[in-house]
This record gives sequence, C-alpha cells and structure tokens, in this order.
Amino acid sequence: MRIARFIEGENPRYGFVQGEPGAEYLAVVSGDPLFQPVAPTGERVDLDTDGLRLLAPVIPRSKVVGVGRNYADHAAELGNEPPIEPLLFLKPNTAVVGPDDPIQLPSWSREVHYEAELAVVIGRVARNVEPEDALGHVLGYTVANDVTARDIQNSDDQWTRAKGFDTSCPLGPWISTDVDPEDLRVTTRVNGELRQDATTADLIFDVPFLVSYISKVFTLLPGDVILTGTPAGVGSLKQGDVVECEIEGIGVLRSPVVSMDE
Repeated sequence: MRIARFIEGENPRYGFVQGEPGAEYLAVVSGDPLFQPVAPTGERVDLDTDGLRLLAPVIPRSKVVGVGRNYADHAAELGNEPPIEPLLFLKPNTAVVGPDDPIQLPSWSREVHYEAELAVVIGRVARNVEPEDALGHVLGYTVANDVTARDIQNSDDQWTRAKGFDTSCPLGPWISTDVDPEDLRVTTRVNGELRQDATTADLIFDVPFLVSYISKVFTLLPGDVILTGTPAGVGSLKQGDVVECEIEGIGVLRSPVVSMDE
C-alpha cells in the first residue's frame, strides 16, 4: 500500500495510490493513517489533476532522527572511519518539505550537499524494543534527502545548523508499507546525471537494529522519521539544479534548488 498526503484546494488530505504507472490515482480516505482510523470516501482523484500537489507524506509531530556515516564508503569519501555504534542527530520538523518543494540554499553556507536516504516512518510507539520486534513498530518507508551544509558540518562541533535548516529534509513522494528494507537500490540524479547508486544491503546498521537502538535512547512516537544514512557519491548543489532521489519500490523524490532569497 502507498499512502500519500496531498492538497487540492485548502485542506491536506490522505489517499491510497492505486493504478498502473502513468495512470495512477488517489483513492481518498478520511482520517489520518498515523493517528486515527481511516475510511474510504469513495472519491477518486487522478495524480495529474490540475491543482493537485503531493505534500510530505508525514510531518513528524515529535522528531526526525538522522543516522550519520551508515555506509562505509560514504564515511571513507569524507575521510572518516565507520562508526562503532550508530551516530545519531536530530532534525526539527520545520526542516521537512515535500515533493517538488524547493531546497533553499542558506546564505551562510557555500557547500550544500544532497544525501539520498531510505526513511523509516514509525507507526506505533517504540520504547526499548528488540531488533526482532522492531519492524512491527514501522508503518512504512519513504524517500528522504538529508540536505547538508557540508562546510558548516565540518566547522561546527555539532550538526544542528548543518542539517537542521529550513528545507533540509525533503520527504516523499509517499509512504510505501509493503517494501522490504533489506536490499533496496538507492540512487540520486542531479540534472539527470547519476551521482549516487547503492543498496540498503550495504548499510552498516540495518533498519531493525536502528529502530531498536534508537528506541533505547528515546521513545519513538507515531509519525517519527528515521533517516538511515546515505551512500557514497554526495556532492554540491547550486541554484537552478534539480535533484532526484529514488528508492526502489517506493518512488522518486524531486526537488528544485533555489537561493534563500527566492
């Protein structure tokens, strides 16, 4: 099942994405799949309907948890050793934007990088869970771009400014509930050129371990999002670029890049 959040008019709504590629539509539901029962309304809206816009499929009410250097090749390309334990950081929910929303380059950074990542959406409260039980607390998965001001990450003692600025967490296009996170292809294209190409099989710490580990640090709530790390191939973005992050079995997250003043 693919759960989309969209707007057509004034109020955001949810729908299940159905149909064949190129002829997909939203079967609209009432309620919020994360916090209350949903029911089909009987309404059907084509994805290419004029005025319809996909939104970030989830706006975390609590937190976005990032995992740094979770691919050995990415750690190596930045001159770092792979971590012995997961390296955690937080992004505020104000960093989240949706598909086709612009990434705004902050005026105080000269080197902003893309980072395609598998994002885990928590569906049930998780506290002190074990790896074998972890996936039972997951609603599904979406695509993330952990946009990073690399020069600021290198100059600051902690990563809040480098990874928490507005528009630094594009999510989308929807939540897929039926994918196996063990071996999914992760790619990034910038202006159509392939920049990242790897698989989640190369994660140092896999999804069940991460959910368990993080749940023993702080409670994970419904709607929380875990960013599982990016593979090698990261690089700079500039005004006018279009970055597309894609994960097998989920979809493509597209973001234009603009300056902060636009």
